[in-house]
Amino acid sequence: MPLLNKVRTAAPGGPGENTAAPSLSRLRTALTVFFALDGFLFAGWVVRIPAIKQQTGASAGELGLALLGVSAGAVVTMVLTGRLCRRFGSHPVTVVCGALMALAIALPPQTHSALALGLVLLVFGAAYGGINVAMNSAAVDLVAALRRPVMPSFHAAFSLGGMVGAGVGALVAAGLSPTTHLLALTGVGLVVTALAGRVLLRHPAPAHASTSHTQGRRLDGRARRLVLLFGVIALCTAYGEGAMADWGALHLEQDLSAAPGVAAVGYSLFALAMTAGRLSGTALLERLGQTRTLVAGGLTASAGMLLGALAPTVWLALAGFAVMGLGLANIFPVAVARAGALAGPGGVAAASTLGYGGMLLGPPAIGLLAEWSSLPVALTTVAVLSAGAALIGYTARHATASQT
Repeated sequence: MPLLNKVRTAAPGGPGENTAAPSLSRLRTALTVFFALDGFLFAGWVVRIPAIKQQTGASAGELGLALLGVSAGAVVTMVLTGRLCRRFGSHPVTVVCGALMALAIALPPQTHSALALGLVLLVFGAAYGGINVAMNSAAVDLVAALRRPVMPSFHAAFSLGGMVGAGVGALVAAGLSPTTHLLALTGVGLVVTALAGRVLLRHPAPAHASTSHTQGRRLDGRARRLVLLFGVIALCTAYGEGAMADWGALHLEQDLSAAPGVAAVGYSLFALAMTAGRLSGTALLERLGQTRTLVAGGLTASAGMLLGALAPTVWLALAGFAVMGLGLANIFPVAVARAGALAGPGGVAAASTLGYGGMLLGPPAIGLLAEWSSLPVALTTVAVLSAGAALIGYTARHATASQT
């Protein structure tokens, strides 16, 4: 069937292509904006953590406990958001969570104790977790309607938004207080949510995407196991991202005697490579298919992390980090998309929750292993899990939504 016919059939606005194609195009643009906004707001908060730590007078340990509020709020809400999407639709839930996240980001600078900070971060984390499940659920429906594997492009927008948010935060950190900066982000977030949200509220999810799982039927045991498999793939990917964020620079500086500036480049290079990989993800998926992309990505990431962890020189390690970013780039988007195709918003919620759990598990697990052995050895666990993701992706190669 020609691609044009597929898009026309799948669109919610009637049988004519003149209505269908623009409708899907507008939905894709609006969802891309929400993914970018999510990354932009979260990065804006992250770069102000040191200033807010000083403002609250929290010790390192107290700050760590307060930051768990983001994780706790996100994990709890991710579980619930799948049900909300099934009841109210993923588009309205995305808009509501986007507005809540924009409002919640202004709360941390208003706190003056670690306890208060932890409590408001529960709210921020809840909004962050909710919008991630809702917009990924909406993206799964749109991908099905377009008949093109465009999910990586949404996650590329998240990565780009994060890079812009971090860059803006770094530029204004010296001149603006956290209160002024994050309040400005609230304004930006509300305006963007209002503009992009109008499109989502006007156009419901493509009707053809509502399969048995979105109509309230219970999933069989095989479908649940497949969703769990894709969730584990997401966990393996996020484990590597968390490890790179918290331990990559330290490995370069401590084990390879890199200068602090060079060590800081490690994560930036990883993030840039991941963004580039996601921008080319649609073309890669169209050429190789989902299973080959998962397997090739996992094996590439595994090889890259082995090089990054065990290389004798800084430059080889940096090359390994870049290769790892390219390998990991499209694994999480594909895993979430396939879980959503199998089980709707509930599948997206399950995969996202497991993935987020991997991001939380990675840094402390590597820290414990580094204390028991060494940091390079501990980082090789990322390579092991990436190879495991490739193996799981291959075993689930025949999974399709029709099997639910």
